[in-house]
Amino acid sequence: MKVFLLVLLALFYCLAPAGVLWLCRKVRWIGKIGPILMLYFIGAILANIGIFPTPGEEGYESLASMQELFTNAMIPLAIPLMLFSFTYRKSETRDQLLAMITGLLAVIVAVVAGYPIFGHHIPNGPQVAGMYTACLTGGTVNMAAVSKMLDVDGQQYALLNTYDMIVSFTYLVFIMAIGTRLARKWLPVKTLDHYDEKAVREAGEEKNPYKGLFTGRGLSHALRLLGLTVVVVGLSAGIAIGISKLLPGTFMMFFILAITTISIALSFWKPVHKLEYGYDMGMYFIYIFSIVVASMANVRALDFSGALWIIGFLFFMEIVSLSLQLITAKIFKIDADTAVIASVTYINSPPFVPMIAASMRNSRVLMPGLSIGIIGYAAGNYLGVLMCQLFS
Repeated sequence: MKVFLLVLLALFYCLAPAGVLWLCRKVRWIGKIGPILMLYFIGAILANIGIFPTPGEEGYESLASMQELFTNAMIPLAIPLMLFSFTYRKSETRDQLLAMITGLLAVIVAVVAGYPIFGHHIPNGPQVAGMYTACLTGGTVNMAAVSKMLDVDGQQYALLNTYDMIVSFTYLVFIMAIGTRLARKWLPVKTLDHYDEKAVREAGEEKNPYKGLFTGRGLSHALRLLGLTVVVVGLSAGIAIGISKLLPGTFMMFFILAITTISIALSFWKPVHKLEYGYDMGMYFIYIFSIVVASMANVRALDFSGALWIIGFLFFMEIVSLSLQLITAKIFKIDADTAVIASVTYINSPPFVPMIAASMRNSRVLMPGLSIGIIGYAAGNYLGVLMCQLFS
């Protein structure tokens, strides 16, 4: 794509959330859908109406680079802003620990149960199972690492990653559209931190959380928060780069771990904790992330020949792991939002946690989701190789 068109697209990514937020406040039925799901729909439409180049076409590489820049930048900027106002609750440690353990076991059981059905029909089945185990436990970074460890062809990895992106996109839409509501009917529900559902329903519209942001006090707080966020991200990147030189392939795990740890530590410092608008500024970065990620889900770019068994395997693993997560949550009386965020963390990786926490309108699950995700990053490579050996 030409530079001018890329600039226009970048501006659209940045401004579209503001338009959607305005519509959510003004149009009741759009407000019920919610900004994240609306942005996902808009992004998906953009990706599939034929205006974007597909792999191999002129301009695709520049488009993909720009989209990757957005996705890589938004989450590291959002996490500190959303955590600076975080309040730790010791009483919820039990649910978080149980959700982490049961979620990890749910993924393992789903892979082991699915492989005998689908794996024998997939070329290089054990390697595929190993990569997807790593991906569903940690994230794309684990899938890439395991593909290198198992000496998987780069073209096959790219195709498998695309299938995972499409299936995971479907899973996210399900969670945001009805999954969370179904879980809340099945499991206990705890008080939501940043959202009074009854009040919003009675008012008939969302309040504008950004009102006053550009006034003197609001702007002062915003600039201090952004400056502090840049420092946290820079410091975390430096720490992760240093560790990854000693432990190759661990940059993303330690990057997110450092951001989370430093941000939580700063949240206990009153001058930082009392700064206003941090959570909502972080939310805006999540909105941008949502539309960009959705606009990368280009179905036209997929080669579906021989892919039905792989896609079926992916759907099976995600459905079974989510079901097991909810069943064990019922047995151990884990609250609905913690159970769902644990499933999302494992299946979609930590960068999607703030987005789903936002769609839940519950910041309480942000910290548990990120913590569980870090464990998933650490375990993903080991489990991926283990599963490959098991099925070989």
